[in-house]
Amino acid sequence: MDITLLASLAVIHIVALMSPGPDFAIVVKMATQQTRLTAVYCALGIAAAILVHTLLSLLGISVMIQQSPVAYIVVQLVGSGYLAWMGFGALTSAFKALKLKRQPATVMTSPVDNVAQMSSVKGFKIGLYTNLLNPKALIFFITLFTVLITPQVSFTTKTAAAILLFSLSFIWFGLLALVLSKPRIQQKLLAANTIIDLLVGIIFIAVAVTITSNIASNIMGQWLA
Repeated sequence: MDITLLASLAVIHIVALMSPGPDFAIVVKMATQQTRLTAVYCALGIAAAILVHTLLSLLGISVMIQQSPVAYIVVQLVGSGYLAWMGFGALTSAFKALKLKRQPATVMTSPVDNVAQMSSVKGFKIGLYTNLLNPKALIFFITLFTVLITPQVSFTTKTAAAILLFSLSFIWFGLLALVLSKPRIQQKLLAANTIIDLLVGIIFIAVAVTITSNIASNIMGQWLA
């Protein structure tokens, strides 16, 4: 087993996990607005998606998708569409909350009362789809494994790498979910729910627009070439 290689993977992956993005944003949203169990399951869903990306990269399937222009464009469009839809939902929730705040105090409701509570299964699915359908995650793992995981790497090291990346992902997002879902912290962040929804919506839509713009630029470049 190549410990040096695994250590390099771990460091790079930890840095990527801590970087702001759709995964981080959705866990913060879940942890501050849903139950602790739902937030933890969301973290588990993200980790499961990362495991899928890892396996697809190790098996060479991700590279095959990237090398097929049509398949790669379809994957990116589906992913950006999902992220845009999630972002639109977050923004809609934020605008509804802002509208309620403008109502007379006698009819105002708590922000928590305006957030539909999700089941743990739905939380898992949202976490899974958020990472799995993010084309940037696909590109990240293709690049990571192309550079570090060569054909000479042993099966044992590849297996350890898959387990390591899954474990690190669940530990990081799971801890984030546990900390932010503490009743005292949720209560403090209650007034910030609208801001959280706005930020989540902006992040998701920004990523979706970036992906779509890149697709359009690539297609235009091919036509003009």
